[in-house]
Amino acid sequence: MNYFYVALISMVPILELRAAIPLGLGMGLNVYLTYLIAVTANLLPIPFVLFLSRPLMNFLKSTKVLKPIADKLERKVQKNRTKIMKYSAFGLFLFVAVPLPGTGAWSGALAASLFDMRFKYSFPSIVFGVMTAGVIMCFGTSIVQWLINLF
Repeated sequence: MNYFYVALISMVPILELRAAIPLGLGMGLNVYLTYLIAVTANLLPIPFVLFLSRPLMNFLKSTKVLKPIADKLERKVQKNRTKIMKYSAFGLFLFVAVPLPGTGAWSGALAASLFDMRFKYSFPSIVFGVMTAGVIMCFGTSIVQWLINLF
């Protein structure tokens, strides 16, 4: 059941791997299985985000009530446009791989969709970015746990 929580949190935008892996390792779950489940679950919604975010944004912009939300999301994505587009697929990989607030698979997929990046370039970049972010989070969480156990 604890692995289910890891999977569920991995699918939540903003939280993603940054929350799921520390949670799983904090519960004493196996690091390899936690990584595998967190990465897999984090990637499950990404094809849908890549294909549906552009039509969804257009719909949100067409409504009076939801237009401010769409505009805010688009401004956030546009803020990182130069960083991502400078290196195209590699820039998207870096954006997803660095586990900082505002980055991750969901943000990367939204950016790729809004920048009209082709699926065959954007999806592999996001996959490898998520895998790299997972390794970073496992390593970082393990170091923090080791330091805490020293005291």
